[in-house]
Amino acid sequence: MLKRTISTIILWSLLLLCLRFFGIDGAVWLITAMSVLTLYEFYAMLGHMELAPFNRLGLALGAAITLAPRYFEPNVTAGELLALGVIVFSVRILGEREAQNRVETLCWTLFGLVYVPFMLHFLVRIALIATPHPHTGLVLAFWLIAVSKLCDTGALLTGLAIGRHKMAPNISPKKSWEGVAGGVLLSVIAGAGLAWGCRAYLPANFTPAIGAIVALPLAILGVVSDLVESIIKRRADIKDAGQTIPGIGGVFDLSDSLILIAPVGWAVFHLL
Repeated sequence: MLKRTISTIILWSLLLLCLRFFGIDGAVWLITAMSVLTLYEFYAMLGHMELAPFNRLGLALGAAITLAPRYFEPNVTAGELLALGVIVFSVRILGEREAQNRVETLCWTLFGLVYVPFMLHFLVRIALIATPHPHTGLVLAFWLIAVSKLCDTGALLTGLAIGRHKMAPNISPKKSWEGVAGGVLLSVIAGAGLAWGCRAYLPANFTPAIGAIVALPLAILGVVSDLVESIIKRRADIKDAGQTIPGIGGVFDLSDSLILIAPVGWAVFHLL
């Protein structure tokens, strides 16, 4: 628990310092690093399943997909890069991999691109929002990350304190309904509090009440996203996606809840 706490403090400090001194470009590269490292760990887990994805080219395309909204659009979009991946990997399986696992290689390599960098590139799109304030996107991205990760923190602490009823024992044995309720509640409070505290940078209609309302389904979706990663880890027969972050595990263990939240958050903020 001590290692997890120290790692959490360091990660939040690095995030705030990066946003403070490097602005939008710093945020974009930080998201891209998280995206690529998550995809790397995802492909590594496939190795535990005795699958062989095209990981090096997949990582390169993953980086390009995540960076696309900032540096490549409108000339090349993330969707077009994903389509390029389908073409290239389809050609490669004709002469690479064993006949019995060519379909799995194609499917899992492409799923990795869709599930990690394509989903997380919406976080970059959020960071680029520049209305009504040049830093509105950065604040919204921070808001989304805070809502997501505080749900994890609240669920952990509440689960340790009063967790009794297992939520999904066959998927994630440590998760309890009480923990999830505590995590969601903390996310709702954080969503409202940050909407009020950062109101100078946010759209006028993003009130504390709206912040709380939006945070509720996002926090629940983050729990689902975390369970999906747990399913993949159980299939790979590993406890953590990696050992990069002391007390937490791998980068995938850190980014898992953001994967499903990012595109939904983008859609909500775009409407606002």
